[in-house]
Amino acid sequence: MVMTDDLVPLIVKTLRDVHEGTERSLPEELGADTPLFGRNGVLDSLGLVSLVVAVEQEIERAFGLAVSLADEKAMSQTSSPYRTVGALAGYASRLIGGDGGHA
Repeated sequence: MVMTDDLVPLIVKTLRDVHEGTERSLPEELGADTPLFGRNGVLDSLGLVSLVVAVEQEIERAFGLAVSLADEKAMSQTSSPYRTVGALAGYASRLIGGDGGHA
């Protein structure tokens, strides 16, 4: 089973890769509490879309599991799964564990 703690480093690495070459700067320390999107987020809307697609690809490459992180379930949650690295990792972990990886 893929746990949230397994996904945080994957998302941080992917965030660094996606963010490379953009004008905005990333904090030195990135982790589960790093805000992704919103008032203090490190990404704009295009960056968030790029990150979500790249994370989906990395999960498939690393774990052999196809997930869809941008769907109606994600958009309808009262607490956005895109607010922090940890929230995205937790959401991805629940999708992977809860639906055999085909979320």
